[in-house]
Amino acid sequence: MRVIEIIQKKRDGGELTAAELAELVAGYGAGSVPDYQMAAFLMSVYFRGMTPSETAAFTMALVQSGKTLDLGAIRGVKVDKHSTGGVGDKTSLVLIPLVAASGAPVAKLSGRGLGHTGGTIDKLEAISGFRTELSSQAFIDQVNRIGCAIAGATTELVPADKKLYALRDVTATVDSTPLIAASVMSKKIAGGSDAIVLDVKTGSGAFMKTMDAARGLAQAMVQIGTQVRRKTIAVISDMNQPLGSAVGNALEVAEAIQTLRGSGPPDLRELCLALGAHMVVLAGRAQSAANGRAILEKLLDTGAARAKFAEMVAAQGGDRRVVEDPTLLPSARVRVPVESPVAGIVGSIDAQAIGIAAMALGAGRATKDDVIDPGVGVVLVRKVGDPVKQGEPLAVVHASDPGKANEAVGRVKAAYHVASWEPLRRPLILEVIA
Repeated sequence: MRVIEIIQKKRDGGELTAAELAELVAGYGAGSVPDYQMAAFLMSVYFRGMTPSETAAFTMALVQSGKTLDLGAIRGVKVDKHSTGGVGDKTSLVLIPLVAASGAPVAKLSGRGLGHTGGTIDKLEAISGFRTELSSQAFIDQVNRIGCAIAGATTELVPADKKLYALRDVTATVDSTPLIAASVMSKKIAGGSDAIVLDVKTGSGAFMKTMDAARGLAQAMVQIGTQVRRKTIAVISDMNQPLGSAVGNALEVAEAIQTLRGSGPPDLRELCLALGAHMVVLAGRAQSAANGRAILEKLLDTGAARAKFAEMVAAQGGDRRVVEDPTLLPSARVRVPVESPVAGIVGSIDAQAIGIAAMALGAGRATKDDVIDPGVGVVLVRKVGDPVKQGEPLAVVHASDPGKANEAVGRVKAAYHVASWEPLRRPLILEVIA
């Protein structure tokens, strides 16, 4: 079939076959399908959508555009986790060693941050010496040896997705549920794990702003996983305020270490336990989510999860002393409190605005070529529902110079809404889709 016939078929609402989608993606990767034809196809999908079978076939066509990671040499059921991105989301730093401490092998490929959401790789590189570039063999060997590894994804995995995303970015087709689902799941499937737990964020700091949009994406990704025989569960979690208190690379590592010590912010601990419980169930290490949660709570409280994190840091060349002394992490020389202009109760926090403030300080990237400053960021002193007096700190800005600090103070102050009444509180875990 000619490419134009594939485009016409989708434009007119027809259902494409797996062979047609494979032909289209392969041609685009090889350069025989030009950008203008692929852009027409993407716009057709944007308006017409895809059936579950089409989405799964499109996902596998993306997977087959490059190499896949064979984790067959790793003993046990390999379980992976993916977040759709949020502000202050450092769950992987806690979750991967925590689940590994239960005996479930976790081989995680992660990315860097772009825009107002952070990246796990950037956070780990705040630890002096930590290596995120591992060969496939070193990656597998480490998981067999200590139970976990976190490394940067290579360009050999799903190259067609990277090319497609750049095209979607300039053709207003990014926010298409089947295209997002295929993009996420193609990378997870190519990463080789047997089971996948998805943390789908919704709210002001998330890509999916509404519950309906988040649910649609979660259902699409679980359907893909099921059709390609990967055990998959999606947890929809709230991102109407930053997760935890710290936003910024070294600051988030320090907060993750605090959580691994058995304390840490309640919302971060809760989300890690909720996601982790599903991970250990899918890995066959627990019979139910309640049983899995109990196992993980004990691993946090006894220090076993913290010890596993220290083991992973050392295995990947990092300075494991930071686990006992987080003051060894990079820090900013300028710290400025953000004072509340009025007394009252914190009614809401614009998570995206906090993320943008941290990005402007140097904690994130506006473009892929921007250089990260690991020590800067924002630490929230008060969160939604907390009382505050006039002049008391809402947050503290950590900056490299006074000019950037002052700019960030204005952004953070504008992100807070202090009310005179108790706000309605949304639960952290909104829905689980299996």
